[in-house]
Amino acid sequence: MSAVVERVRAAQYAVARISAAPLLVRAGIFVIVFAGFALAFPAEVLSGRPILFLALAALLPAIGPRKVWATFTALVTVGGWLFATDGYGRPVALWRLLAVAALLYLGHTLCALAALLPYDAVVDPELITRWLMRSAAVLLGAAVLGVLLLQTAGTGGGAGYQWVTVLGLLVAVGLAALLGWLLRRR
Repeated sequence: MSAVVERVRAAQYAVARISAAPLLVRAGIFVIVFAGFALAFPAEVLSGRPILFLALAALLPAIGPRKVWATFTALVTVGGWLFATDGYGRPVALWRLLAVAALLYLGHTLCALAALLPYDAVVDPELITRWLMRSAAVLLGAAVLGVLLLQTAGTGGGAGYQWVTVLGLLVAVGLAALLGWLLRRR
C-alpha cells in the first residue's frame, strides 16, 4: 500500500512542477494531430462517436511522445485518407494532400521535441521558435519541390493510383521498422 501512496505523491509532485513550454508543445501535438484527422477523414465519419475516438487518439501522442502513439496516429491519418478517397470517393485535391502531409510532419517533429523536453523544463521560447521555423522551411521546400515535380511529370491533374499510396505507406513503415531495429542493435 505504501508503494501506491508513494506513486500518487510522486505524480502530484510532477504535476505541480509542470512548466508552460512543454505543456504548450504537447497541446500543439494534440491540435495538429486532431487537425490532421479532420482533414484526412470524410465529414460523414467526423460526426457522432468517431470524433470522440479520434480526439482520444490525438491525445495519446501528446501524453506519450516517446511511445508508439505518434506512429499510430500517423497510420490512422493515412488510413482515414485512404478511407475518404477510396471508400467515400472524395477526389484527391492537391491542397488537402499537402495540408495532411504538412500536419503529419508537424505532428512528428513536435513529438520529437516533446520527447526531449521534460515536463518541468525551463525552455527559452527562441528554442521552440527556431524548431518551428526549421520545420516550416522543410515543409515549404517539400511542398514547392513536390508541386514542381508533379508539373514536370504532367501528373498533377489526373486521378491517382491507390496502389502507389499503399506501397508508399508500406515502404515508410518498413523503413521505420528497419531504423528501429538498427537503433536497438547498437
